[in-house]
Amino acid sequence: MTPPGDFAQRLLHWRDRHGRTDLPWQRDRTPYRVWVSEIMLQQTQVAVVIPYFERFMARFPGLIELAEADLEGVLAHWSGLGYYARARNLHRAAREIRDQHGGCFPTDLAAVQALPGIGRSTAGAILSLACGQRHPILDGNVKRVLTRHFGIEGWPGKSDVLARLWGLAEGCTPAERVGDYNQGMMDLGATICTRHRPACQDCPVGKSCLARAQGRQSELPAPKPPKALPTRATLMLAVRNADGEILMEQRPPTGIWGGLWSLPEVAAETTPEQWCLTHFGAKPSQVEMLPQRRHTFSHYRLIIQVAALRVETTPNAIGERSDLRWEPIANAQQLGLPAPVSRILLEILNKSA
Repeated sequence: MTPPGDFAQRLLHWRDRHGRTDLPWQRDRTPYRVWVSEIMLQQTQVAVVIPYFERFMARFPGLIELAEADLEGVLAHWSGLGYYARARNLHRAAREIRDQHGGCFPTDLAAVQALPGIGRSTAGAILSLACGQRHPILDGNVKRVLTRHFGIEGWPGKSDVLARLWGLAEGCTPAERVGDYNQGMMDLGATICTRHRPACQDCPVGKSCLARAQGRQSELPAPKPPKALPTRATLMLAVRNADGEILMEQRPPTGIWGGLWSLPEVAAETTPEQWCLTHFGAKPSQVEMLPQRRHTFSHYRLIIQVAALRVETTPNAIGERSDLRWEPIANAQQLGLPAPVSRILLEILNKSA
């Protein structure tokens, strides 16, 4: 399947008149700023990313500042954005660039792809947008545009369908103004060729779009085959001491919410009273079971039960563990927290106000 010869020209003409040009990462466009924005934009909408990006840049204005920071501080500035492996990989990659590339973001595609958390499309986006190199991209917006325009059947996550889309992306990408073209493709998917109710009448490449001609915009791209999500359950302990502080526990560096601060969790066979006896040598003076809540990850659903506890002692053993700390509830919100834990703490804070 050969792309229309004027596909890129039509797209660029539209981009010049209607494309987004005032996004914060489009100002002072450096590989570092484009990289951070591209990682934040993975599975996250632009409107959500903008305030996070601006706060992140204020705290980590350059690659060296990010590399020199501790992971806890990075996660704190990512808190609420979700998919925390992105932040951990960003931090790891910054340190690799500092140590292996002299602190300068690499400009070779293979070297960029070798960095943690960067795949082919993200590498192509960074190098085309920041350096003007000719590389195709294939993020979710571009997949949708190409799938509809060329009538590609099958879920884009399948290897054979993905290979066809990469071939089309390569064939459509022009030799000149690659950064503008790639940004235009992302803009087109985000503002015109949207997932629901696309504005086909405003599409610059609509006259050659097969999905539009066949009335199949709602069918393409084909959805991911459904898969039942397993359910897991956990019991979190909101332990407060006589001073009203709450006990926070830092999670292991890898896995779900890796490196973030959370509430202590107990095994299913352990009661809150048993946990307190083990850690404090005394039972809690008060135990209140809060309403259950659910949190959905990409691969399972988590049912969270919260037990709010009061303890009258603050044993020294807690202070000896670097992964446990007492914090005023208001201060705890400044830590890197998973979103559901942040909401639990706000509920407790509002309840006690």
